[in-house]
Amino acid sequence: MLAYIIRRVLYMIPTILAVALLVFLLFHEVGEDPVRVALGPHASPEKIAALEAKWGLDQPMHVQFGAFLKEIATMDFGRSYVTDEKLSGLFKEGAWVSLSLTAPPFILGLLLNVALSLLIAFYRGSWFDKLSTAVFIISMSISYLVYIIGFQYLFAFQLDWFPINGYSWGVASIPYLTLPILIMLFVRAGPEIRLYRTVFLDETSEDYVRTARAKGLSENKILFKHILKNAMIPILTNTVTAIPFLVLGAFLMERFFSLPGVGDLMITAINTGDFPVLKGLCMFIAIGYSVFMLLTDILYAYVDPRVKLG
Repeated sequence: MLAYIIRRVLYMIPTILAVALLVFLLFHEVGEDPVRVALGPHASPEKIAALEAKWGLDQPMHVQFGAFLKEIATMDFGRSYVTDEKLSGLFKEGAWVSLSLTAPPFILGLLLNVALSLLIAFYRGSWFDKLSTAVFIISMSISYLVYIIGFQYLFAFQLDWFPINGYSWGVASIPYLTLPILIMLFVRAGPEIRLYRTVFLDETSEDYVRTARAKGLSENKILFKHILKNAMIPILTNTVTAIPFLVLGAFLMERFFSLPGVGDLMITAINTGDFPVLKGLCMFIAIGYSVFMLLTDILYAYVDPRVKLG
């Protein structure tokens, strides 16, 4: 196990280097000149030269790329071009808000959707199965934005149960996060429960299920002890592939509910041309996703003994 983890970490290095090179070239060759953006089109050559020297943009490209790699290694991306704030502090605050927003629907969504899928699969062919399938198909056909506007109108404007925007730190953040989390849970439920139900029903036709029934095991024991365990591999795979969409949903929530998370920070940086923030966030997300993929591979081995981490 340890050898596998070390090998995977070493494999991550060239991937992160490739992402770093792509991000560096993208912002230096395609993006606008940050000095011109900061000073305006009528700035004097002296001011332009002074600001380029301050930001290190007067250095050769390979020197700038080396400095960028050093920033990645130390996770210190300098200061914002716009506000001159330390980026480590901005990223820490934004990451905490985004994590508080995405972790509950990620964990609760997985547990609730698997449990509901098992329940629906257990009562397959019944009115409950048919009704729930129809409800989830209808829910999947509704736009994400419709859910946001509808939930805001009902729970914030009409019922006044939750604030519609803003944020407070600590325990006081719960009222501000509850409505976005509920929306993300509801949007995620439809497609995942339909998929997991299909996975569970496919497992019921396998030979080991027929053998278990021939031995006299109850349907509950077969479903929860055997089918659930064998169905976890496709469930974990779907969970991993859904992460980018979960992050995108969190970005929408942060924008619509004025939450100061990573998504709001990135959109603000795009609008203001704050390149250090954008480069840092791109690398922050890439490294985080790589680490999560490593943890997922390790989890595969625990869920399915047939998976060997050699």
